Amino acid sequence: MNIILAGGGTAGHINPALTVAKTVRAKNPSSRILFIGNRDSLEEKLVKNSGFDIEFIKVEGLRRSFSPKNIKTLQMFLKSVSDCKKIIRSFKADMVVGTGGYVSAPAVYAAHLLGVKTCIHEQNAYPGVTSRFLSRFADCVFISFESSRKYFEKSKNIVLSGNPLDEAFLFCDKKSAREKLKIPQDAFYLLSFAGSLGAREINKLFLDFIAENKKNHDFLHTHATGSFGYKWMPDELKKRGVDIRDKSEIFVEEYIYDMPLRLAACDLVISRAGAITLGEIMAQGKPSILIPSPNVTHNHQYHNAMSLVSQGAALILEEKDATPDKLYSMALSIKNDPALAKRLGDNARKMAQLRAAEVIYRGMYDLMKK
Repeated sequence: MNIILAGGGTAGHINPALTVAKTVRAKNPSSRILFIGNRDSLEEKLVKNSGFDIEFIKVEGLRRSFSPKNIKTLQMFLKSVSDCKKIIRSFKADMVVGTGGYVSAPAVYAAHLLGVKTCIHEQNAYPGVTSRFLSRFADCVFISFESSRKYFEKSKNIVLSGNPLDEAFLFCDKKSAREKLKIPQDAFYLLSFAGSLGAREINKLFLDFIAENKKNHDFLHTHATGSFGYKWMPDELKKRGVDIRDKSEIFVEEYIYDMPLRLAACDLVISRAGAITLGEIMAQGKPSILIPSPNVTHNHQYHNAMSLVSQGAALILEEKDATPDKLYSMALSIKNDPALAKRLGDNARKMAQLRAAEVIYRGMYDLMKK
C-alpha cells in the first residue's frame, strides 16, 4: 500500500492525518506513506516530528470577496494540481487521502484526474468549502458527526467514522489519572483552556471567574491561557488578588502538556468547540460547557457544539452572551447537580466514535481491494 495524505493549515486537519498514518503503519508495516503540504507550515513541522516524509506544493485559499488576488490563487491551484500529479506518479500512490485545509484540494483532485482512489475526512459538523468541493470526486467521504451527512448528498459513499484520536485519550481512567496528578478523588476538578494561542475573549471571561473561585473555593481548577494569554493574564489576575504561584486550588498554565491525563481526571470541561477537542471530550464521556469561536469559517464551531447540545451531551454559551457570572453559574449548576453532570457525560460518551482510525483504515483497505 502506497498512501499519500494531504491536510494542513491547522492541527485539526493535520493530527487526524497523522493518526491515520500511524494506524496504516501499525496494520500494514510494509506500507509506504507520504504527506503533501505547504513549505514552512504547521504540517511540515508536525509531519517531520512524527517521522513521516513530506513533499511540498504551494497553494492558498480563495478570498471570499472579489479580489484580483483570486486570479493568482487559481493559477497557483492549477500549478499545484500539476505538481501533485508528478508526486503521485513518482510515488506510485494507490490512494490519496485529504483531511482538510487548502492543501488537500489539489492533491485529491489530481489523484481523481489520474484515476487513483481517493477519500476525504471531514472533522467538523459543518463541512468547509474544500471538503464539499472534493466530495464530488472522492470515492469515500468519512464524516465525524451524523449531522454533516446532509451536506454530502451527491457523494458516492459516506461513512460515519468520527475523528481519529490519540490512543492516550481512549485508555486513561479517572481514578489512576487523579493518582498520577495528585488530585484528591473527592474534589470537583474543573479543566478549562483557551487554545494553543489563547483566545482573548475566553481568557477575559476567566479573569473574574478565577477571582470568584479564589473567594468561594468551589472548584479545583486548571486553566490554560495559551501563548498570547500568558503574556498578560497573570498580571491581570494579580490585580484581582490571585497569585498564580499559589497552586493550592487554582492552576494557571500556559499549555496543558498532559491533556489525556487532565481530561480523564476532570469533572467538567469548559472550552471552545473544535472538532478534535469535542472528540476527546466524547471519548472520555465528560460534561462540558462549550463556547464556540465566532471567528471561524462558516461558524463551524457553533455547528460542532450544537451536535452535542442537541443530544443532551453538552451545554452551550455563545460568546456574545457570555459573562463571567453566567459562566460561573453554569459551572456551579453542573457541580451541584450530579444527575445533570452524569447525564451530560453519559450522552457525550454515547456519541463517541472510539474506533475512528480503525474505521477509516478499513474503508481505505476495502476501496483498494475493489
